[in-house]
Amino acid sequence: MTDLPEPHTLQVGEQAPDFTLPDEQGNNVHLYDVLAQGNRVIVYFYPQAMTPGCTREACDFSSNINKFTETGYTVLGISRDNIDKLARFKQAEHLQFSLLSDPDTTVHRQWGAWGEKKLYGRIHEGVLRSTVVLDTDGTVLLARYNVRARGHVDMLMRLISELQ
Repeated sequence: MTDLPEPHTLQVGEQAPDFTLPDEQGNNVHLYDVLAQGNRVIVYFYPQAMTPGCTREACDFSSNINKFTETGYTVLGISRDNIDKLARFKQAEHLQFSLLSDPDTTVHRQWGAWGEKKLYGRIHEGVLRSTVVLDTDGTVLLARYNVRARGHVDMLMRLISELQ
């Protein structure tokens, strides 16, 4: 038996669970410290660094990072990968935002980014590619689960422009 929390999808208006996770350099990133800087925060969960879909999605976020920061957003990517792999991924793809490591899936589960998924006709548990947008006080403004890597950032940019 495990002490991990049950998955719970976050809903608009709900307060997001706080977390502290190590980034690709091994520094602890505390969500509410990031929020205290005054920006809204985009937290996105992806299955595995250096895979085609996750690389596409991360590069899309990075290519648009100036648009996100200019409109008051900070981007955080979370995966189960260890910090060494995250560091290699960030360097190889020249990513311009923090990548956080959640190897035991605690945060994935608290945020609803872990659950049943179907792959090649088989059902198994795993990371659900998900994105949650938070207001500066940690309130959920937008939550999308089981998104596709291709086109996700463009769709997200359209949606957050409506939040301005």
